Amino acid sequence: MPSLHPELGFYTLAGGAERPRDLIDEIADGEDMGLGATFISERFDVKEALTLSGAAAAVSNDLRIITGVTNHNLRHPIVTASHATTMHHLTGGRFALGLGRGIPIRAKALGLPPITTAQIEDFVQLMRRLWRGETVIGHDGPAGRFPALRLDPSFDLHIPMALAAFGPNSLALGGRAFDDVILHTYFTDDTLQRCVATVKDAAEQAGRDPADVTVWSCLATIGDHLPEPARLKKTVGRLATYLQAYGDLMVETNQWDPAVLTTFRADEMVRTIGGAIDRVATTEQLEHIATLLPDEWLAPAAQGDAASCAAAVKGQLDLGADAVIMHGASPAELRPVLEAYA
Repeated sequence: MPSLHPELGFYTLAGGAERPRDLIDEIADGEDMGLGATFISERFDVKEALTLSGAAAAVSNDLRIITGVTNHNLRHPIVTASHATTMHHLTGGRFALGLGRGIPIRAKALGLPPITTAQIEDFVQLMRRLWRGETVIGHDGPAGRFPALRLDPSFDLHIPMALAAFGPNSLALGGRAFDDVILHTYFTDDTLQRCVATVKDAAEQAGRDPADVTVWSCLATIGDHLPEPARLKKTVGRLATYLQAYGDLMVETNQWDPAVLTTFRADEMVRTIGGAIDRVATTEQLEHIATLLPDEWLAPAAQGDAASCAAAVKGQLDLGADAVIMHGASPAELRPVLEAYA
């Protein structure tokens, strides 16, 4: 049965996950509510994306399942390509393979090189060829050197691919080579419109129909029906974690004041928190960190009562997004918002 709201999605196991089996109830709730897609992010603890994708497929019938995202250089191309074809057949075509650049400091710690736009584009072309049943001999490109790559020569598959895009080069790549583009949380209205335009223009320049590329706004959706400590973790904690990981890019993209980021980084509490702020900070620490972040930085989110949150979601569509990920909340937490939206 088609989803009631194909334009709406959610992240399963949003943020850190102590119990990956919670995914099972979340998928059931999401389908019951008529949501269109679930996104699966990856953390290297109990959120390995390939395993979770298979679990989501096994307990769903209608939801699109989109990795949001993994990195192309974490697994051999044959492993990733085979994962996608397995998921494609397992779900009856509901799966999309989502890729992104990842966090440079984490890649360096793992001994992996920084991911470039050229590497991702080369990797996409490899996937497309393998899914068409081609045998790739002697590949030597930005994604790596591979003597021989082959799946099943009878394949003739189009498996959707998604890209988490931030900067103009990634956004343009999304427009010319991907089916879905996932934007980042806490993008201002101006940033959202600029990103959508970049994706759609690149698609048109590549000879594609811009409507064939779905641009997903990623909107933190944190209604006031949630307890205050949870709201702090999902708003202040989440934005602060992004600033820990790639604050300069966030500030540059949104054209925010870099002096605020400097103050944030210099704060003694921020400097001494041992881990991702949204994972380890106490409520008292989050209350302090909230004083370091301007209201305008936290404003690009759906907050307030259910009707206000629903209006903010619709506002993303009015600004040009094709679809909206209601980020940072489980389907059960989103139910009042969806009822207002409907």
